Amino acid sequence: MYEDKTLACKECNEDFTFTAGEQEFYAERGFQNEPQRCKPCRDNRKAAARGPREFFTAVCADCGSEAKIPFEPKTERPVYCSDCFAKSREEQ
Repeated sequence: MYEDKTLACKECNEDFTFTAGEQEFYAERGFQNEPQRCKPCRDNRKAAARGPREFFTAVCADCGSEAKIPFEPKTERPVYCSDCFAKSREEQ
C-alpha cells in the first residue's frame, strides 16, 4: 500500500527517504503532514530545545577510573564507567 518517498529536508535541503513503514506509522497515529526534516535535523532540533545536559564526575566502582555520568551519583550505589558497565551487561 505504501511506497518509499524521497523528500527534501527544509533545514539542510538534503534528500531523505520517508519509508513505507514510517508512512504506515504516521497513518496509524493520524498524522496529517509528512515530515519536513531529515532524522539528523530532527534530532538536532530536539537536542537544542532540551538544552545542554549536565554531567557529573564519579569514580568507577570496578576499575577506579574517572567516569562522566548524566546523573548525580548516590553514595550508596556503585557507579561504573562505560566499559565496565558494558562488561557487566554482557555477563547477565
